[in-house]
Amino acid sequence: MATAKTTRSRGTPVKENGVVKIEEGLNVFKSDKFDADSFVQSKCSLNEKEIRQLCSSLLDLKKASAEEMRRSVYANYAAFIRTSKEISDLEGELLSIRNLLSTQATLIHGLAEGVHLDSFSLKIGSTANSLLSSEDRELSDLEKWSIEFPDLLDVLLAEKRVDEALATLDEGEHVASEGKEMKTLSSSVLKFLETAIVERRQRLADQLAEAACQPSTRGVELRAAISALKKLGDGPRAHNLLLNAHLQRYQYNMQSLRPSSTSYGGAYTAALSQLVFSAIAQAASDSLAIFGKERAFTSELVMWATRQTEDFALLVKRHALASSAAAGGLRAAAECVQIALGHCSLLEARGLALCPVLLKLFRPSVEQALDANLKRIEESTAALAAADDWVLTYPPVGSRQGGRSLGTTTGSTAAFQHKLTSSAHRFNLMVQDFFEDVGPLLSMQLGGQTLEGLFQVFNSYVNLLIKALPGSMEEEANFEGSVNKIVRMAETEAQQIALMANALLLADELLPRAAMKLSPVNQANCRDDLRRRPLDRQNRHPEQREWRRRLVSSVDRLKDTFCRQHALDLIFTEDGDSHLTADMYINVDGNVDELEGLPTPIFQELYLKLHRMASIAAEMFIGRERFSTLLLMRLTETVILWLSEDQSFWDDIEEGPKPLGPLGLQQFYLDMKFVMCFASQGRYLSRNLHRVVNDIISKAMTAFTATGMDPNSVLPEDDWFNEICQEAVERLSGKKAINGDRDLNSPTASVSAQSVSSVRSLGSS
Repeated sequence: MATAKTTRSRGTPVKENGVVKIEEGLNVFKSDKFDADSFVQSKCSLNEKEIRQLCSSLLDLKKASAEEMRRSVYANYAAFIRTSKEISDLEGELLSIRNLLSTQATLIHGLAEGVHLDSFSLKIGSTANSLLSSEDRELSDLEKWSIEFPDLLDVLLAEKRVDEALATLDEGEHVASEGKEMKTLSSSVLKFLETAIVERRQRLADQLAEAACQPSTRGVELRAAISALKKLGDGPRAHNLLLNAHLQRYQYNMQSLRPSSTSYGGAYTAALSQLVFSAIAQAASDSLAIFGKERAFTSELVMWATRQTEDFALLVKRHALASSAAAGGLRAAAECVQIALGHCSLLEARGLALCPVLLKLFRPSVEQALDANLKRIEESTAALAAADDWVLTYPPVGSRQGGRSLGTTTGSTAAFQHKLTSSAHRFNLMVQDFFEDVGPLLSMQLGGQTLEGLFQVFNSYVNLLIKALPGSMEEEANFEGSVNKIVRMAETEAQQIALMANALLLADELLPRAAMKLSPVNQANCRDDLRRRPLDRQNRHPEQREWRRRLVSSVDRLKDTFCRQHALDLIFTEDGDSHLTADMYINVDGNVDELEGLPTPIFQELYLKLHRMASIAAEMFIGRERFSTLLLMRLTETVILWLSEDQSFWDDIEEGPKPLGPLGLQQFYLDMKFVMCFASQGRYLSRNLHRVVNDIISKAMTAFTATGMDPNSVLPEDDWFNEICQEAVERLSGKKAINGDRDLNSPTASVSAQSVSSVRSLGSS
């Protein structure tokens, strides 16, 4: 406690639940009595342990500060962007006002000077002569130079010797200033010199502006003219002329770029990007070279570049993106966006981050192409599902699966081939092709929207698979978007398990592997990741983990429908009568002669159905036995849960007119043990199934106890049941002959061929 107190007193940040309390750590500096020298001295006297603690605390404070800054930036990012844009707009308006005021001042000055300049210019020769003659004294050399100053400047302006004209103007201003201060010029000569300077300065500015506006003025000449105009003191006008000159130049060059309906969108985008962003880059270089980093000119440059970028984006959307987006050409649209972003990103080295402007304008078109592409995948897959024979095959030769070309079925490539039906192959192939170019989707932050769209398409395909199950209930089959779609029925168990194989392989492996290309970390090495079988490491991204969980949830709907339909077919007849009733056990005691010493026919049929499905699934899920195990587990649980929740069955057992007898309890116990026996041997005895079976047995024994008898007194040992169950499994699976040699004293001595044939007839009913 003393150590902790000492640490706090020295200003070290306090930790609570692993989080640094920044304000508490800074309280010592907020105190009015804080002494910097004493604080530093106290820190210098720390021992090694305290120094380490201090370093650790400072690191924690640094991390907490960085995290707080990151949260603040993200929380206020939208407001920051909006405020920055408003500031830029305000700066532009202020700059416009400044230019307007400057123009008005020049106009007023010109009008004021024009009143006497017109008459003065007509008599300029006589005025100079009159100045010479009007002076009683002899003029000095400086005054003579001042009188000759206009003629000298007129010659320089006529010969367009700009640098010499600027130097002469500077010299004239210096002479006028010195003459005013030192009284070296008479008032009439000084006024004459000042008027000449104003008039020639304006003429030089107009001459430079006219030169800058000429299309033939380029490169060094343009920069020299703008620089000279800036030296004359008209910086805003000079900067505006510089930007307009670059705008006119690239607009003139664009006249040779004629897009047509047959032209390639990527080529047009590349040519236009080269023109526009080269012009912006050159304008930025010239602006920096002439005007430096002065804020007013930098803001005007950014606003001008933004406007040109927006105009460029509109042209690309009109002539390249619109048609691609409407047709669902995601790859073509993505290529156009990628080309534009590639050219635009080169401007970042010059301080112009214009990519967000492009992304904002291109996003709607890419979203349209994305939606159209996903819709095409859905419609194409549904069209094939209408004629799918639901037979698993390897992908066609030369098709691409998992991002690789599968031209053969040998070698290491075969490991990446999956047996699917024709509609699932089409679905997978189109998805793989869909993910070939995802760079623009990532840069536009469309990864989440892409995953959501792909999930909806997959969910629609699962709805079609559910609709292909015979006997699926109307409310289950008529999902949104699939009501009017025709699907070929999967009649046999093999075809129905093929439906499960389609959904399971797509959701568990193929779609997550393709979606990994949306992870920026793995994008560069996505082809190397395709060679790796484990997907757990790939799904470390929370968004994709949640997306994969939703895929599995969609597959579970198909699995539940599959198991429920097979359970109903097993339990009920076509007329709606049940094979699983309480009479099966209640009436056993009254028909001792009919007791066969075997599980009841419905549970024998359940085993035969599971045994058939296990054989079919073993061929379909080679290397993926987990799929088969989970499917059989779910089907077994569905039947047993039906029995557990059948209230009419338990009402007859517990409160029926005829109680459950000893032989009925023994038969019921044998059936439950039989279920646990074959489920355990098939490795699909789940904890939930084990628990439900035990609960059912306990429920039956409780009902028997209510009759006043002890169930343990009428039930043989478990070994007796296990032996019967084992022999029943062997006989039903064909591992043991029905009428083979056996011990006449065995618990199955009464087994006959007729008992098995009755099971067969139950399965066909």
